[in-house]
Amino acid sequence: MGLKIVSRLCAAPHRILVHGDTELNAILCRLLASHNRPISAAAIVFLASGLLSGTVPLPAQQAPAAVAAPIVLTGADVRPALSLNGEWATIVDPYSGGFSNYFRNEKPEPGQNRVVEYDFAKSPRLKVPGDWNTQRESLLYYEGPVWYQRDFTYQPKPQTHLYLHIGAANYRSWFWINGAKVCEHEGGFTSFNCDVTNAVHAGANFVVAAVDNTRLADGVPTLKTDWWNYGGLTRSVSLIEVPESFIDQYDVHLARGAEDTIAGETIEGWVHVQGAAAGARVDVEIPELAAKASAAVGDDGRAAIHLAVQHLERWSPESPKLYKVKIRAGDDAVNDLIGFRTIETRGSEILLNGKPIFLRGVCIHAEAPYRSGRVYSDKDAETLLGWAKELGANFVRLAHYPHDETMLRAADRMGLLVWSEIPDYWAIQFDNPKVLSKAEQQLDEEIGTSRNHASIILWSMANETPNNPVRTHFIETLAERARGLDPTRLITAALLVRTEGHTKIVDDPLGKALDVIGTNEYVGWYEQTPAGADTTNWRVDYDKPVIMSEFGAAAKAGLHGAASERWTEEYQADVYRHQIGMLNRIPQLRGMSAWILMDFRSPTRNLAGIQDGYNRKGLISDQGRKKAAFFVLQKAYLDKTVGTADAGSGSGTSSGKDK
Repeated sequence: MGLKIVSRLCAAPHRILVHGDTELNAILCRLLASHNRPISAAAIVFLASGLLSGTVPLPAQQAPAAVAAPIVLTGADVRPALSLNGEWATIVDPYSGGFSNYFRNEKPEPGQNRVVEYDFAKSPRLKVPGDWNTQRESLLYYEGPVWYQRDFTYQPKPQTHLYLHIGAANYRSWFWINGAKVCEHEGGFTSFNCDVTNAVHAGANFVVAAVDNTRLADGVPTLKTDWWNYGGLTRSVSLIEVPESFIDQYDVHLARGAEDTIAGETIEGWVHVQGAAAGARVDVEIPELAAKASAAVGDDGRAAIHLAVQHLERWSPESPKLYKVKIRAGDDAVNDLIGFRTIETRGSEILLNGKPIFLRGVCIHAEAPYRSGRVYSDKDAETLLGWAKELGANFVRLAHYPHDETMLRAADRMGLLVWSEIPDYWAIQFDNPKVLSKAEQQLDEEIGTSRNHASIILWSMANETPNNPVRTHFIETLAERARGLDPTRLITAALLVRTEGHTKIVDDPLGKALDVIGTNEYVGWYEQTPAGADTTNWRVDYDKPVIMSEFGAAAKAGLHGAASERWTEEYQADVYRHQIGMLNRIPQLRGMSAWILMDFRSPTRNLAGIQDGYNRKGLISDQGRKKAAFFVLQKAYLDKTVGTADAGSGSGTSSGKDK
């Protein structure tokens, strides 16, 4: 397009470079005016799309007014809501061209001689929640933007705010209501809530979302992982009404201290009320315990809560008791189901409700059994956690990112302790302050959303990261932040270990910042033979509990052969037999989580006829077939022949250099 034509278009009364967006057109015209060479129409479209999506930075002093940042709502899943789940119209947009106009949901009017090259009404549908990869074969490997659109009816109410709740959208996402942008978000595994109060109107409305799962070098996680990059609106979407002053976050937990559940205990915490004046009243009630408390909101919007309770039944894997907790502030109320327990460490012991416990566990990806794709339903969660219970587990490591509230609610009900993790995975850009900010945001959203789950005992900061000072400072910063957000739980990370001869050494300096040391190893699979575990000893340079957060081997379900033949069920089972003996020689071992419960998709696993795009280390196949190793570990767990809850057992070496 020549400069004269651009000048003529920019001089037009309505600046028609991008239909209907006068603010964007003004920015485009100022940018184009600074060029002294011809520019093509395609280049203008690319520039407009980049400006709208954020991939092209806006010049200083030219950015449109920013939309409000999304907020965290604790207990959003238990609030009354208008569900937007179901079929959404979708348009696949690999060149990002839709950022110039798809969000308008335009429909040409009769008599208009104007080209509109999209129509959501005629576009194919995808189910929400759900990833796009497993709903449409052509999208299995797709990475890029996909546009979603759905109509809804709404009647605004006075003195009421309306939030669009998104359970998760992987990885970057943008949302519009009736053509007005309401929020954007980065991060694929945490929930967020966008204020849409001023964008809705009485009667018919529409929501448009652009979701882009393109992997980013400065993303969290970064470019390479070992799981499928499922894109889309992968968790539930809904509309939540709240009054002008409303409860956005709360924390209700059992105070550490007295262990006599008969004499009486204290439940404490806080409630934050958005928009409340200092002195506003907050009420918390636990009817079954006949416990009530009131408190006044301070200048920071937070009210401190203390409830004296009698005859509390503590939550535990053996008795996962949940109490109905009623929270009220003015016209707003939230009713939650919360279990009460304490978790702490004493030397190398982990104490649940003041008593030592050994964590018999298994790792789980948020991969749906049988149908594949992302977990989102109660059935998905109950199937996976039901298998963990059948294994004899009392603990699950939910890898490698925050899992859905449905999974955590199921863990609360079923009595499974949880390790919850943010995706600081492998070699993210630890030297990039923007990446640290992204990790902090995800940590804030994870803890803010899920802090009242009795099942969660561990916040994990990272998995298998390189040992260097920059990495250590990065994760130490996150650990300090996590303790500030939630001092009631333990901080961990899954560390790599080094080897000298036949000795595995745990001396990563990051261990100083952790309450519990997680370590990953694959003796018998990535190194040595299965029998190599028999002569492998461990030196742990911290007087802290150790969880063997990953160990195992791969097998294709139904493939049989000699125990020396890789990929067979017999080989995998043999690795587990030898591992159990080795693990029993680690004196500080207070837990273990085998890698992994179920086979899961991974684009890095391409051995034809064996892997076929799946990581085959599961104890169960993706179709629910239990492998021989499942029964080896099950026997050890049920017979309690692996691990000890108390300090002082085992024959390994503990130097205890760092306390």
